[in-house]
This record gives sequence, structure tokens and C-alpha cells, in this order.
Amino acid sequence: MQTKNDINIVLVEPEIPQNTGNIARTCAAIGASLHLVKPLGFTITDSKLKRAGLDYWDKLDITYYENLAEFLRLAEGEELYFFTTKGPRAHSDIIYPKRVFLVFGKETRGLPEELLAERYSRCVRIPMRESLRSLNLSNSVAVAAYEVLRQRDYEGLEKSSPRNLAEEYGKA
Repeated sequence: MQTKNDINIVLVEPEIPQNTGNIARTCAAIGASLHLVKPLGFTITDSKLKRAGLDYWDKLDITYYENLAEFLRLAEGEELYFFTTKGPRAHSDIIYPKRVFLVFGKETRGLPEELLAERYSRCVRIPMRESLRSLNLSNSVAVAAYEVLRQRDYEGLEKSSPRNLAEEYGKA
């Protein structure tokens, strides 16, 4: 599969445009590719989607797939990790490979359970309190992506501000 980036975020049938817009912004900020698997619960021209992504759309590497079967066929041989509340281990227990695909399901139902059962050894969970159903999708993507980046010491990202506010405001 051809992608421009080593970190790949895959959204399977996302339903809420604001979540996808926020995720697109995160992808642009960290240099990840975004993969959207149809059907989508919105149109790509949706103003809520565009507003959430602000002015980052031109900095985004994005690929669309007609359905999950197409994505899985094209991603054959790639390192896929499936994020689910049904995962057997924490997302932070994994040492992620250089090129990775982080796969997330739709907001209301997550990923299909049959898919999770087939690839159970690649299922991971973001830890949270037992009594809660799930985290927001855009938050989950950020948590997962930044764990991969943390393991790589944030390679390619600006780790500290080039401005020294203490000096600028005479507080140094």
C-alpha cells in the first residue's frame, strides 16, 4: 500500500464530521496519513468537517476506500493494530513498528466483532474505568498516535517552542 507517512490512521465508517475533522487536524500536525473507509456518515464537503480541520486540509495525506474489505485487501501485509474496548492488552504495551496502521471503528459501534475475533492478537485497548463505555473517537486517535510518537521520541516534531516567553517578557 502506498502512503506518504509511517504513521497511518484508519477510520472505518466514521459518523461524526467534527470528530473526523479533529482527527484530520491531528494527522496534519503529526505528519500521519489519514485513511477513510466508506460509508461515511457525512459528506466530505460538510462545513462541520472543514471547520474542525481548520486550515490544515492542504497539509493532509488522505486516502478513501469504498468499504472495509477493500481497505483490508490493499493493506495485506501491513502492520495493523485495531483499537477497541474489547482489546486484550493496553495500547501502551505494544512496541509499534516503524510503519504502522492504527485502525478505529465508528463512533456508535466500534469495529465489527467478527473482524476483531479474526485479528484478536492485534487488538488493543486504551485503559479507562470499567463503568464507562468508551472514549471519544478523536481523543482515542490522539492518545494512540502520541503513544507511537512517544516511543519514537517525537521524531520529526518540534519538541519545544522556538520562543522563550520568559525572556520575551523579562522574566528570565
